[in-house]
Amino acid sequence: MSLLDKVEIPRRTMTLFFLIDASGSMDGSKIGAVNAAIEEVIPMLRELSEENADAQIKIAALAFSDGARWLTPSGPVEPAQFHWNPVYANGLTDLGAACAELNAKLSTKAFMKEASGSYAPAIFLLSDGAPTDDWELALGALRQNNWFRAGVKAACAIGEDADFDVLAEFTGAHEAVLMTHNAAALKKMIKFVSVRASQVASKSSNASAAGGDEQKQIELNEALQEFSVEIAQDDAQEEW
Repeated sequence: MSLLDKVEIPRRTMTLFFLIDASGSMDGSKIGAVNAAIEEVIPMLRELSEENADAQIKIAALAFSDGARWLTPSGPVEPAQFHWNPVYANGLTDLGAACAELNAKLSTKAFMKEASGSYAPAIFLLSDGAPTDDWELALGALRQNNWFRAGVKAACAIGEDADFDVLAEFTGAHEAVLMTHNAAALKKMIKFVSVRASQVASKSSNASAAGGDEQKQIELNEALQEFSVEIAQDDAQEEW
């Protein structure tokens, strides 16, 4: 065996960002389903990371209500070391504050500073209402962030009161937004989107030569639309 055979090439990191609406309207079965689904998907993400030859998957989570706070303040965490503490709902829906916080951390000086390098992230927004702060200005600034622009994005509109158009503004496409009407469907949706977005975002691609980042978003959008058809019957009963 040569010395080269002993060299282990470090995998690049792909971070899955959860942006969670923790406003007062999320209290009860909505935030309960979010907490349960994220806790249940962690082992799935751990398995996905262990099997992925290209990328090591990590998790970062942000809750927003009156302002925004990181649930992973020290940075993205490997699924094996990630322990989910339940989020409790109260207050307003400061989506703008969440966009500002995300913009600040999507930097090689912050959450994207992996020594082995990083893939563009997967970003998953969940909300059941309309923003209560100046979200447009903050989102406009976030859209100038190269990591955000290259990342794959998805959103879940939780119930009919969710502002679907705002979520589409965040993701860049209506096809990247799914709506759910009950806790069971929400749990399924969170687990599916978390895993599928991570799979798509952690693929190797030559973005400059083949439009790799754009193709990843298209692939995710198609998968989300197929899934929405699959769970339509489960989601038909409104339970909120």
